[in-house]
Amino acid sequence: MKLNWKIWLLIFAVLGSLLAIFPLDFNEGVEIINIGQNSSAYNEGLRPGQIITQINSQEIGSFEDYKSVINSLFPTEDQIKLTIKTKTNTFILFTNQTPEISVKDIEKTRIKTGLDLSGGSRALVSTEEDISSAELNDLIAVTDERLNVYGLKDIVIRPVTDLSGKNYMLIEIAGSTPKELEDLIAKQGKFEAKIGNETVFSGGEDVTYVARTGEQAGIYSCDTYSDGDACSFRFAISLSEEAAKRHAEITSKLDINASNPQYLEKKLDLYLDDNLVESLFISKDLKGSRTTQISISGSGAGSTRKEAYDNAVKEMKKLQTILITGKLPYKLQIEKLDTISPLLGKRFINTIMIAGFSAILAVGFIVFLRYRKIKLSIAVLLTSLCEVLIILGISALFKRNLDLPAIAGIIAAIGTGVDSQIIILDESQMNKTMSLKQRIKNALFIILGTYITTLFALLPLVWAGAGLLKGFAITTIIGISAGVFITRPAFSEIVKKILKE
Repeated sequence: MKLNWKIWLLIFAVLGSLLAIFPLDFNEGVEIINIGQNSSAYNEGLRPGQIITQINSQEIGSFEDYKSVINSLFPTEDQIKLTIKTKTNTFILFTNQTPEISVKDIEKTRIKTGLDLSGGSRALVSTEEDISSAELNDLIAVTDERLNVYGLKDIVIRPVTDLSGKNYMLIEIAGSTPKELEDLIAKQGKFEAKIGNETVFSGGEDVTYVARTGEQAGIYSCDTYSDGDACSFRFAISLSEEAAKRHAEITSKLDINASNPQYLEKKLDLYLDDNLVESLFISKDLKGSRTTQISISGSGAGSTRKEAYDNAVKEMKKLQTILITGKLPYKLQIEKLDTISPLLGKRFINTIMIAGFSAILAVGFIVFLRYRKIKLSIAVLLTSLCEVLIILGISALFKRNLDLPAIAGIIAAIGTGVDSQIIILDESQMNKTMSLKQRIKNALFIILGTYITTLFALLPLVWAGAGLLKGFAITTIIGISAGVFITRPAFSEIVKKILKE
């Protein structure tokens, strides 16, 4: 049987969705999601995102395997050799303490669950004074940097706006309690640059200018080493006269570094909320210099040149951000604070899957009772399932979180899809003075008109409630758009073939 191009389009969309949802590289092991900064594991080179496959020659295939091996080794009074093998490297630690590493099972799909399903805390935060979108983006950059310094994982910070135009910051942290989140947001934060125990300058107050683009900022070299690539960056900053004076007084007391004579014996240590985030070499030419111009340098490493370059850019932007302010420029207010248990999220997923599948079966049964054709019922069921798969595929492709509003959007899209399929079936059975092709065409015209009105009705929900309904609106728009342009046309062709039999 020759298939119409509309049916082929549906088949390709479903196959593409499956590829977007399920990764082709089936990794074994556990993924590092957090690691203590300045810990022995961090200093040896272990980083978030790496996949641990073995510990002391024992295979690690799941979180339970990791926990079992670590619990069998620690705590211990004597230092032991701990060999951690990842997909790319092997790291050796000598310790008697449990490594400061948090891991999780490797995700079987690329579908990302939101806070509502994974558990954690959410805060809707405003400022005492109204701020512009540009100011809000700067605030988000600083807040994101500060929260990452605390070693938190799965942080989502995004701007939202209510219908009146007021800007808010929405913060979601998986695995965090409301109290922890409230305490973190309440801190205004401070940035300090120290040489030894003496403060040279503070962020925001003493830094008068930070170069972010142009000739004074960027990546200036990349080199290949035995274990990968590394790219170096540098950018210029300007200090106030008071900070320049302090810099001259402190550096005048320093000697030249014996092992690296191009630099002074001590580094410039950068602290954010009393946590060390970077240590930079000080050129010997700056000894006792009362200069307001300083070049900040650093590097980023990776297994490939592109990864090293991207990491260097990321590190440079991080330093630029904390040097610009380091201290939150606005006093924050928590407008709304929510929490949800991950157990509740798992139960909800199971319940909604059972309810959704039952509803689709019920629709199929009703279609059979009305039209007395089992093939039409199967067509309705398969089309609805394909529609759900396409929505999930698009969400996975664009890395959209699947939260409660998004699930509500999927349900709404399915309901709209079933309505459209009923319209196609009814139109195909009525007014038989017209050709079947014309009747189907009339049905698709009705569906297109409904789609346009629904689309414009959903657009305000993207901003309503300070954007908290955005997931519902966008998911529903994705669902009804996929239905109108992919599944409905394919379903109409399937109906034609069934009725002509």
